[in-house]
Amino acid sequence: MEEDIDFRRCEYLTGAGDMRHCPPADVPEVAFAGRSNAGKSSALNAITDQRSLARTSKTPGRTQLIHFFELADGGRLVDLPGYGYAKVPVKVRAQWGRLIEGYLAKRECLRGVVLMMDIRHPLTPFDEQMLEWCMAAGLPCHILLTKADKLSRGAAKSVLLKVRKTLNPEAPITVQLFSSPARTGVDEARALLNRWLASDGSQDS
Repeated sequence: MEEDIDFRRCEYLTGAGDMRHCPPADVPEVAFAGRSNAGKSSALNAITDQRSLARTSKTPGRTQLIHFFELADGGRLVDLPGYGYAKVPVKVRAQWGRLIEGYLAKRECLRGVVLMMDIRHPLTPFDEQMLEWCMAAGLPCHILLTKADKLSRGAAKSVLLKVRKTLNPEAPITVQLFSSPARTGVDEARALLNRWLASDGSQDS
């Protein structure tokens, strides 16, 4: 994958409720994670320039599986279950947590995690947990501060700087502004995905 990946050529592959049902770990993958309603599905749709590649339903039961999307140019985008949904029973939330943590820790072909955070409510306890899992697994993490169009340009940049100052400078974590409807940050996100998917597994973010 020496040339830029055409993210528009992306199709749904399969869903897995546990690690045994994941497709073979034979191509590089990048996972998308985020608190429910942080705009994860919308971001996936914007990056792939498709209206309904990833479902944007607010029904939490729709996100119980890890969903795999195959890129025609090689590699996969992986949609992890949304976390932190208050209406989901505690037992189900715990199951999702184990599924996500297990995937991050054991998936050998995983190159990095794109973490969605609503720019109006960044770095929730659930987000902090996801960052801890990424660091424990030795994975780079790229944060998309979604719904940036909900704030003025100055306010959005202020949040961006605040989040950057909060993060551990020694950790492989990067952050950017993103808005699916305004298409803010789509090209920047694609460029990072291209680097990760073309990498040999080294943790260069």
